[in-house]
Amino acid sequence: MLGSPISHSLSPALHQAAYDELRLHDWAYERIEKDAESFPAWFADLDDSWRGLSLTMPLKAVVIGLIERLSPSASTTGAVNTVTWVDDGAGRRAVGDNTDVHGIVQAMLSAGLDRVHSACVLGAGATARSSVVALSQLGAERVTVLARSRSRAQSAIDLAAGLGITAAYVPMRRLDLLGGADAVISALPQGAADSLAESLRDGGLDGNPFSGTAGVLLDVVYQSWPTPLGQAWNAAGGVAVSGFEMLLHQAAAQVQLMTGLEPPIEPMRKAGLAALG
Repeated sequence: MLGSPISHSLSPALHQAAYDELRLHDWAYERIEKDAESFPAWFADLDDSWRGLSLTMPLKAVVIGLIERLSPSASTTGAVNTVTWVDDGAGRRAVGDNTDVHGIVQAMLSAGLDRVHSACVLGAGATARSSVVALSQLGAERVTVLARSRSRAQSAIDLAAGLGITAAYVPMRRLDLLGGADAVISALPQGAADSLAESLRDGGLDGNPFSGTAGVLLDVVYQSWPTPLGQAWNAAGGVAVSGFEMLLHQAAAQVQLMTGLEPPIEPMRKAGLAALG
């Protein structure tokens, strides 16, 4: 796992559990702190012993300029969270992939939501774009992006439009729009949605009451679950899904890409939950 900061990451526990179950006893998965400035030189020096990399911010976009090929999901989202290598006869080439999309889809399916018509996405970064692609795969027809500014939301809106989804930006304060959506994905970092949760508990913000029926919320934060937003959503009658489900399934997809073997989901889940305490 590479990025900055990464000290909190559960990925080592998930991947190591998979390697142990698959009896890949000579495989290891480590945290390596790298920022956008130091990563390119480090990446250029990798040898053939490396089978794959997991990337988090700020490297999801940085790595794109360093690799030869992108998977469709990585190309569409403009974000790479997985690097593997293939030998296509012309030499060993790095391939960038995005397993966050798969993780989000599987997290929604785990809540019993296999079809989405309308959805809201909170946030405007790389995870928000992955969320839009995942919602497209679930059949979403309308997506509303709630962000601090239109300029920040524009890439997610353009992506949705390119996928044939009717997309719109609204300010983050419009909590009334969350009611009635089939799916809501909070792609905000830990703590960033706490004020929204307080407003939701109080019935809205700026006179906009939360109305309608609460659907399924995926909060990509997985630590200290339930988060304040998850608690408020459950209290409103909805179903809140922890970001752990997304993390688990995106890691499983990485294991499959790196090893070529079927990932052992349940041992990975058990190890991840144990690491969370």
